[in-house]
Amino acid sequence: MTDKKTALVISAHSADFVWRCGGAIALHTEKGYDVTVVCLSYGERGESAKLWKQDGMTLERVKKERRIEAENAAKALGVADIQFFDLGDYPLELDRDAKYRLVDVIRKTQPAFMLSHSRFDPYNTDHMYATQVALEARMIAQAWGHNPGEKVLGAPQLYLFEPHQTERMGWKPDVFLDISPVWEKKKAAIECMQGQEHLWHYYTNVAENRGNHFRRNSGGQAGGRAATHAEGFESVFPRTVDEL
Repeated sequence: MTDKKTALVISAHSADFVWRCGGAIALHTEKGYDVTVVCLSYGERGESAKLWKQDGMTLERVKKERRIEAENAAKALGVADIQFFDLGDYPLELDRDAKYRLVDVIRKTQPAFMLSHSRFDPYNTDHMYATQVALEARMIAQAWGHNPGEKVLGAPQLYLFEPHQTERMGWKPDVFLDISPVWEKKKAAIECMQGQEHLWHYYTNVAENRGNHFRRNSGGQAGGRAATHAEGFESVFPRTVDEL
């Protein structure tokens, strides 16, 4: 272990980290963080319609294409390590061994903060399941009795990134992150996801709207920062501060 700052993204499918927190990843890698991304599945069944419409498509070929896209996007964002657990999707399911595998990653990286999905998502239950697993693995990683002798986890914040249909998810952002300086990196990563091209404009629009919210909440016309793009997050745990 070193003193290098780290962060961990737990992504249900291999494209989620790009749409929802690609800006946060790029921004923090530029600040010197090592960012690890864990893709629990490739999203090969439920999030690869464009690929499945091609003649002669197979499950393994879809997985291969999704992996290549995610690796290219990770490179564009400066990700230090991307791991593919290949646990299947629709539904995504983790047994005890898979959960312990995730705990091992958490303990190894010792993240300063973690990122995952909203706690509720009736349109895609893989997403909220991934966050349930993230919370459970975080808890286990803090337990002194789990693999005694290993360095236990402290108390990293878990930030929930924005879901697709925000109003239906009960997701309430309390943090807006200015990603204007790294927007071109996120845009490049988005354009790596050829299998879901229909989402490119949507998530560009989300980033622009959140940029407006950042400007408004940072002072608006009275002196707010001129952010063009931002990402929103909901923090799960209280934040400890010395001053407001």
